[in-house]
Amino acid sequence: MIIIGADYHPGFQQVAYVDTDTGELQERRLEHREDAEKFYRDLAAQEVKVRVGMEASGHARWFERLLAELQFELWIGDAAEIRTKRVRKQKTDRQDAQLILRLLLENRFPQVWVPSWENRDLRQLLWHRHRMVQARTRIMNQLQAVALNEGLRCKKKLWRDAGREQLESFRLAPWASRRRHDLLELLDRLTPTIAELTQAIEQEAEKCPAAQRLQTHPGVGALTALAFVLIIGRADRFECGKQIASYLGLVPLEDSSGQRRRLGHITKQGNSLLRFLLVEAAQVTVRSDQEWRNRYFHLVLRRGRKIAKVAMARRLAVRLYWMWRKGWIYEQLKNFGSHAGEPGHPDGVQSRPE
Repeated sequence: MIIIGADYHPGFQQVAYVDTDTGELQERRLEHREDAEKFYRDLAAQEVKVRVGMEASGHARWFERLLAELQFELWIGDAAEIRTKRVRKQKTDRQDAQLILRLLLENRFPQVWVPSWENRDLRQLLWHRHRMVQARTRIMNQLQAVALNEGLRCKKKLWRDAGREQLESFRLAPWASRRRHDLLELLDRLTPTIAELTQAIEQEAEKCPAAQRLQTHPGVGALTALAFVLIIGRADRFECGKQIASYLGLVPLEDSSGQRRRLGHITKQGNSLLRFLLVEAAQVTVRSDQEWRNRYFHLVLRRGRKIAKVAMARRLAVRLYWMWRKGWIYEQLKNFGSHAGEPGHPDGVQSRPE
């Protein structure tokens, strides 16, 4: 068996590899993509088992596809954990590759969960729609500014037929008119594209039983439910709701020592798209659920509106986690929350999932 420690960069990779049968250790620098492909395909021609370890990194999809095609075993490790295991103060590409190789040989490599290719492709659908919506919002804001400069303030009514007719009727200078024309043209192109992507997301959510159950929670639509399932991956990866909140970056930074405890803003270390969707969904839940509304305004009075929104998003994330893990719909979750800890409770659970 050949074990390879790869220090991956966008333009090249430094590898240290050893043959466990002979004990021979070698090092190489492989330029992307030609040198790297030739190196790994030559190993595949030898018909030996190969395991490759590398830090979690972006811009490596082609490399992962190559190893999957060659049926090589790829381990992706937590970059922060690997960094803590470095003893020497010097840091070079060679030493990084050697460190990864040593961790693989000593069974100390901090391997992380990696989503499937289907999961990653569906995430691209979510990100694509999100970016298209952001682009449309920027265009709409620019058109609102054009209308305000001409004395027209009608907010959402600007996008109705009458509002648009008024916007197009303004007599503007040549380049201002060209800008208005181009922005309206871009808006007309983006709107059907976003509608098509939204429909595709709804179709994918219908194929996912877990997403269907999550949609029974007030305020949670197909987009938020599907994103939660795709980004969390598997509910059994986490033991409690606190781990979910930490994974999504919805817990505060902490710098405590001795008797001093200092908490800061949230870490924002998780997936930014899912965090954004949870905040938006929590606001919808606040508007539709009296209990959530009371809790939200209580937090607003104590901590302010921004902190209250994040707190409700964290609460929603924990609730969705328990619904997914237990296979519950919203009504079952409410019953669980109302009767947790009571004698004879059918689920036998003693703690509330929020």
